[in-house]
Amino acid sequence: MGRTKIIASVTAVLALGGCGSGAGHALRVGSKNFTEQVVLGEIIAQHLERRLHQKVDRRLNLGGTLLAHQALAGGEIDLYPEYSGTALVAVLKEPIQTDPAAVLNLVRAEYSRRFHVAWLDSLGINNGFAMVVRGDLKNLKTLTDATRDAKPWTLGVGYEFEQRVDGLKALKNTYMLRTASIKTMDLGLLYKALEDGQVNMIAANATDGLLSKLDVKVLDDDKHAFPPYELCIAAREEQLSAVPGLRAALLELSGKFSDRKMQELNYQVDGRHRPVSEVAAEFLNSVEQLK
Repeated sequence: MGRTKIIASVTAVLALGGCGSGAGHALRVGSKNFTEQVVLGEIIAQHLERRLHQKVDRRLNLGGTLLAHQALAGGEIDLYPEYSGTALVAVLKEPIQTDPAAVLNLVRAEYSRRFHVAWLDSLGINNGFAMVVRGDLKNLKTLTDATRDAKPWTLGVGYEFEQRVDGLKALKNTYMLRTASIKTMDLGLLYKALEDGQVNMIAANATDGLLSKLDVKVLDDDKHAFPPYELCIAAREEQLSAVPGLRAALLELSGKFSDRKMQELNYQVDGRHRPVSEVAAEFLNSVEQLK
């Protein structure tokens, strides 16, 4: 899934090449190269250091879905957060399904069979694609409503949304949405383009920090064009068996998040420009207090 990007670290990707697998090294936590993933990767790493009392090697900001997946399947990282719908369509190349339980069950079975990777229980986030318009468009509640609008839409989309079969193609196949043009841009420019009137609908994500700060609204995907994107930790089965307490520690994070909480965490980094490590530690401290 794409969200506001942090600049990809090419050196981090290149550094993976010489790393072997096995249980003798420090645990290696990875992430993709956008804010939400880096925040979650840091939360996971700090949580493991607290619980297992050992140093965790951070391989955050690796790149897109396929780079992160290849690093995991190849034993260059041990775990990272991933989205069920992304795994279903982008990695497994399976047809789009809309039932969250069915998607997660299929992804679990196929990742174990093909890659010896386990999918743990959901963190509590379902970060699907979100088609966003200005908040003053009172007559629009659903994407079906948008197809009835007299004026054609100017869409702002990220590069990944444009290319993925569960993105723009799924939107077009499900809704007869009239478009004047489709403008592809960096994810960090989408909300600015909507505010400035360069576009009047954007393909965003359910946990974007700005969703709770700007006068915008998400149109309901009433015909279920997009699959569910439950966020889980994908971890190598070898490491879950070899490292005492690893599975139990990771499962402590299951259900501790929500879409709204993730919006807040993303905004702390993107909107308030706070250090990722600080935001992660604050979140973990708040979770500890709830126990």
